[in-house]
Amino acid sequence: MSMSASTAFTAAIVPAAGLGTRFLPTTKAVPKELLPVVDTPGIEYVAREAAEAGATRLIIVTSPGKDAVAQYFQPRPELEKTLEDRGKTELLAKVRRAPNLLAVETAIQEEALGLGHAVGCAEPNLRPEDEAVAVLLPDDLVLPTGVLARMAKVREEKGGTVLCAFDIPREEISAYGVFDVEDTEDGDVKKVNGMVEKPPADEAPSTFAAAGRYLLDRAIFDALKRITPGAGGELQLTDAIALLIAEGHPVHVVVHRGGRHDLGNPGGFLRAAVDFALEHPEYGPSLRAWLRDRVGSE
Repeated sequence: MSMSASTAFTAAIVPAAGLGTRFLPTTKAVPKELLPVVDTPGIEYVAREAAEAGATRLIIVTSPGKDAVAQYFQPRPELEKTLEDRGKTELLAKVRRAPNLLAVETAIQEEALGLGHAVGCAEPNLRPEDEAVAVLLPDDLVLPTGVLARMAKVREEKGGTVLCAFDIPREEISAYGVFDVEDTEDGDVKKVNGMVEKPPADEAPSTFAAAGRYLLDRAIFDALKRITPGAGGELQLTDAIALLIAEGHPVHVVVHRGGRHDLGNPGGFLRAAVDFALEHPEYGPSLRAWLRDRVGSE
């Protein structure tokens, strides 16, 4: 049965169990996934991206006691009524936006044992018909959106697992997981023969680095059960993907020719906030003028 790109997957996993240590002390009380990029939490942008690519279910992998991330996607009838009574229709639409995106459920990761482990924790949430599942890392805002839909199209054509890659300047490559690739007939689609984690620049097999978007064949869950934990007892998703490659499972990357923001540290988060605020019709013009003055006065 050939699937259209819009139905290549219906479930999307968002790993959100981390402690947010780089944002302490704020994250003592507020999950970093709910910190606002201007006025909207990063996780809403990620959920919207999944929904636009065809997902109807979002599985948030969270840690015990970290319920606020999933709660954000629940309707708030009292708040909605108050806004409605006060005629605040624009705010009402904003409040209703996240709950209307897709159905949200949670999986619990009892202890932080790596991205592979987090993805594995969501397996009980999958349905028999879920032949593939998308994974979106909430720290990565990939701009413009749409790469997941392209990845779904590649899976439809080539089967297997499809990942997202950025073309990174070689001098910066040692900070990333790097793909060992060979060309296909499409310049932006590469066949993956292996992955190297954080190689020295002169030893990197390519300049294509992993970004936080994955379209994983269901076979990944079996592979995750067969890999051995690495440093710190963590199960690495890349090790499970490497096992699939070694066993002949097709793995491809789509090279994304856009930008990205890393919401995982305060510096990257601030850049995202400024970028989004400059595009905002209400805040953009005055922020642009203020930044010119502020930077120019140094």
